[in-house]
Amino acid sequence: MNIIKTLCLFLTPLFLLFDSPAFAYIEKDTAIVRVMNKAAGKTQIVPVKVGQTVQYDGLTIKAQNCKQSDPFDAENFFAFIEIYTKSDIRIFSGWMNHNEPGQNPLQNDTYDVWLEKCE
Repeated sequence: MNIIKTLCLFLTPLFLLFDSPAFAYIEKDTAIVRVMNKAAGKTQIVPVKVGQTVQYDGLTIKAQNCKQSDPFDAENFFAFIEIYTKSDIRIFSGWMNHNEPGQNPLQNDTYDVWLEKCE
């Protein structure tokens, strides 16, 4: 009986250690964002390569990172985005999440910007 108790005490931490989910992400090269100009009433898909900036309709958009969730989980995308106005005022800096676009998009008087996907 002592052998069973000893085995249980030894193996239980191992099961707990290896049973936890692994959070694997696939690094992607391009963040695909959707920009809505509220004043003009138009939306546009804008690809932004990681590490580069794109000028679009009075905004400067920079993608610092773009990741896809583990392909064995529900598909999701995450991107760290910085957005500046024409006058170099930062109006957004943070992570955007594709599956929860309302959680952390850019929303201001003129523009809405949210993440569509990473490629």
